[in-house]
Amino acid sequence: MHLGDVTKVRRSIVPMEDIADGKVAMVERVSFDGEIFAGKEDTKMEQFLAMPGDLVISKIRARQGSVGLVSQDSGNVSVTIHYRVLMPDVEKVNEQYAWLVLRSSYARAQFLAATGGAMKGEISEEALLDIRIPLPPFEMQRAIVARWRQAQAEIAAENEQVKQLETRVLAEVRKAMGREQVARTERPTVFALNFKDLDRWGADVCWKTKTKTHAANYPTVEVADLCKISSGGTPSRQVAEYFGGDIPWVKTTEVRDEVIYETEEALTQLGLENSSAKIYPRGSLIVAMYGQGATRGRTAKLGIDAATNQACAVLTRFSEQVEPDFLWFYLMSEYDDLRDLASGNNQPNLNAEMIATYSIPLPPLEVQRDLVRRVEESRAEVTRLRAQAARRAREAQAEVEAAILGGGDLPGF
Repeated sequence: MHLGDVTKVRRSIVPMEDIADGKVAMVERVSFDGEIFAGKEDTKMEQFLAMPGDLVISKIRARQGSVGLVSQDSGNVSVTIHYRVLMPDVEKVNEQYAWLVLRSSYARAQFLAATGGAMKGEISEEALLDIRIPLPPFEMQRAIVARWRQAQAEIAAENEQVKQLETRVLAEVRKAMGREQVARTERPTVFALNFKDLDRWGADVCWKTKTKTHAANYPTVEVADLCKISSGGTPSRQVAEYFGGDIPWVKTTEVRDEVIYETEEALTQLGLENSSAKIYPRGSLIVAMYGQGATRGRTAKLGIDAATNQACAVLTRFSEQVEPDFLWFYLMSEYDDLRDLASGNNQPNLNAEMIATYSIPLPPLEVQRDLVRRVEESRAEVTRLRAQAARRAREAQAEVEAAILGGGDLPGF
């Protein structure tokens, strides 16, 4: 069966005043996971209507899974000419089954072939409607959708278990150091502050980060008392010879509270020499000073010798008073408070001074080592649970695709 046999193109144009009035949400993107993100309002491009139950297909990225299904909760949305909106014929095809089919490897291969393999090639309307899809009886379509939903619920439960364990581990670090966070309330008119802190950070930041925690169980020092703090750099993107070498180069998007063993990009020796980037040794700690979304305040540990960009604060040359992993786990547990320190307007940033002067409770080394051991045990369990959830996701995808293509069995069929 061809896609055009079970769907029709919706061609309705959305008046810009409907978007301005909030009647229709403008789609920003459709992720490779098939999720629709709406809310963008800064384009002059003509907008086309997509209603709940419609399929929203990226003409460029459909081959990578960018096929969305507008939910009832989202209401009407709009898309640019770079998407095609299809209305499933509900007498012939289940809406969610159609979405699953179009995101399958079977359909993706056809999307790729239809664009000639070109990275930026857009699939034409004719080629899109000519995509072939398996169309089992309605009862089987519903069973496939039900099995997919069941698998997603199981995966979500496992991911929630991971999230709760991660939260509990970091909360235990704060508790062990006497840094249990107090629920924040409205800032009082009068409260006590250290004048040095007030002069450096201002009243709002001091209230958020320096007066909202219990006194630490151990003497406190500043991060700069325990290590050297530096940053990196970015060679000119205009010089191709600066990139593609054998020097791993860390960007803040790769700073995700994990050990870094490989990087997305690498510098050449020429690129290193023509920038402020420098190579840091394995075991160095990284704090992301700025970046998109949740990046700012995240940490990482180098599992290899690597350079970084200028958005990374790099901690090296650790004092004998501190176990580097203790410092790492503690900074990880302070994520929210580190973010509160950031200053700026549209995109608040941390800077090296903020990190250098951040206070750290410093227990005896034996206490640090015991805490590191306990955190590492818990993180190993987190890694196991993540792998289990990822495996389940792969198995569910394979099971559903097999059922779609008629090569797999579902309970009751």
